[in-house]
Amino acid sequence: MPVETSVVTTKGQLVIPARLRRRFGIKKGTIVTFMEDDGRIIVQPVTREFIRGLRGSLKGEPSALRTLLEERKRDRQL
Repeated sequence: MPVETSVVTTKGQLVIPARLRRRFGIKKGTIVTFMEDDGRIIVQPVTREFIRGLRGSLKGEPSALRTLLEERKRDRQL
């Protein structure tokens, strides 16, 4: 696995190396998410391919919408 490096600016900005931008389809305006996992930071571009890969992953029970509505109902009762 090749290692790429970048330097964080004083404003906290980070440049993603061009090779990785091309490989993962990161262009101007692409949203990225940052997740912490066991002492690591994971940067995930939210691209069409990423969203397509999520299709069907939330099917079945429990329904995310049903859970959200039940939580809101409980909050209103408090």
